[in-house]
Amino acid sequence: MKTIKIGTRESKLALWQAESVKKQLEQIYPDKKFVLAPMKTKGDKILDVPLPKIGDKGLFTRELEQALLTAEIDMAVHSLKDLPTQLPPGLESAVFCRREDPRDVFLSKDGTLLSELPEGSVVGTSSLRRKALLKYFRPDLVFEDLRGNLETRWRKLQESPTIAGIVLAAAGVLRLGWQDRITEYVAEDVLLPAVGQGVIAIETATDRLDIKELLKPLNHLETELAVRAERSFLRTLEGGCQVPIGALATVNNGQISLKGIVADLDGKALLETSHEGHDPEKVGVEAAEKIKSLGAEAILQEIKRQQNVER
Repeated sequence: MKTIKIGTRESKLALWQAESVKKQLEQIYPDKKFVLAPMKTKGDKILDVPLPKIGDKGLFTRELEQALLTAEIDMAVHSLKDLPTQLPPGLESAVFCRREDPRDVFLSKDGTLLSELPEGSVVGTSSLRRKALLKYFRPDLVFEDLRGNLETRWRKLQESPTIAGIVLAAAGVLRLGWQDRITEYVAEDVLLPAVGQGVIAIETATDRLDIKELLKPLNHLETELAVRAERSFLRTLEGGCQVPIGALATVNNGQISLKGIVADLDGKALLETSHEGHDPEKVGVEAAEKIKSLGAEAILQEIKRQQNVER
């Protein structure tokens, strides 16, 4: 019997996600053998440089994708928000698992809410989206870049004499069983989530029809419609994960409602849009065109210029 290899990053959260996929597949196909194939990506190795300065869209995925293309693994499990909207030729997102809570959460050292932090408090995050939107909400806050897996960031919060709290994706925190560490769920009107946040995606080689057929039962249609709209929005804006763009789509009776946001790095300019429809690609494109007409392109070009100067 051929062993089916599931590629994953090596972090505790990534292994949890891959293991959950493996367990579902084992339940559906008890006669098949599935194993995890953990590997390190560039983003796991470079921890002392802020993500925008590395400037690489496939930071957490490239090594896994290379292994897919050489058939070293049969599928790769990702946090969808790490997966670039343009995949390499020969690869596709075959499955979007049911979405966990898409919101961000604030983990405070002493239980203080974000809105009640003393003026000038330091918040740990390396996400440009979180920094920009929180600057808009609280211009007085100071931000410290925090890289590494969730355990590392939690440890840095405990050890740092200055950091008052950290912002993380709720999904990862919940998957690791850290519910008790959450001080608050941050409202979407303060922090609109990253595209695809809370979703586990499974990537395969396009020509592996056997694997795609195997994975079909794991796909959640409402989640797929929502994230295809979000990713279409991001792709149309040509934004990688290192720009302050947020988007969240919900689906009700086949009707997709998308909210999108673009901010400048200082959190001084913030553009919002919303759009509805039934075709996810179209909803994303039209929402992006709307926000472009409000001035999003100028903001994004200026961000890219600043990032190129810093590199």
